[in-house]
Amino acid sequence: MSVTIKTSEEIQKMRIAGRLAADVLEMISPMVNVGQKTGELNRICHEYIVNEQKAIPAPLNYHGFPKSICTSVNHVVCHGIPSYKQKLNDGDIINIDVTVIKDGYHGDTSKTFFVGRTNKEIKKLVEVTYECMKEAILLVRPGKRLGDIGHTIQTLAENNHYSVVREYCGHGIGKIFHEEPQVLHYGKPNTGMELKEGMIFTIEPMINLGKRFVQLCDDNWTVETQDKKYSAQWEHTVLVTKNGFEVLTKRPDEDF
Repeated sequence: MSVTIKTSEEIQKMRIAGRLAADVLEMISPMVNVGQKTGELNRICHEYIVNEQKAIPAPLNYHGFPKSICTSVNHVVCHGIPSYKQKLNDGDIINIDVTVIKDGYHGDTSKTFFVGRTNKEIKKLVEVTYECMKEAILLVRPGKRLGDIGHTIQTLAENNHYSVVREYCGHGIGKIFHEEPQVLHYGKPNTGMELKEGMIFTIEPMINLGKRFVQLCDDNWTVETQDKKYSAQWEHTVLVTKNGFEVLTKRPDEDF
């Protein structure tokens, strides 16, 4: 599959889908509390996307995924399945990953939330992971290469003695949920595909407190760290513009 360069009409639809995805994270934020069940977070998000936004939750039934959002808690790296059996505890972190489809186009974003009082070690992991994503986004412009993005993330993470998950990566996005290019979160400068105006892809580093190695659980979706140490993730959908970038899933509290 080749990389699709989006037209101005497609970019406008992607802006709308991206804004809706960001709005879901804003909406759900006050509900991420000690004692909350991840299944309830899923229910609230699903109803908001379908009834308020008149959109489609992309994860639901995607290759058999059973829920409308992903909820990845603590040592779960990605693709955690919401459940009414799973309750959030004081000191947890949870990544909520939201993708909406509006007018046939996808907006994809995620945020790691603190639940209650988080210790300094875990707080730093989450903050550095955000900085990894942000520094990579700030690089984006025509002429840069995908390896520059990966190298920036890897360098910042490893300088803080964290590790980068390598089995999962960012991706092109548009009418198709996951398309080319693959956006690795590690790499060498000035290598890989050259960025061009009109490309849209996600940057979504998964950074581990311990070693980088992960394992797939028996449900064939949930990915955990092998050493059971915490993992954090943030994600944005990014457009390559004529002179730089536009974060299509930007939230009001962010300063890109």
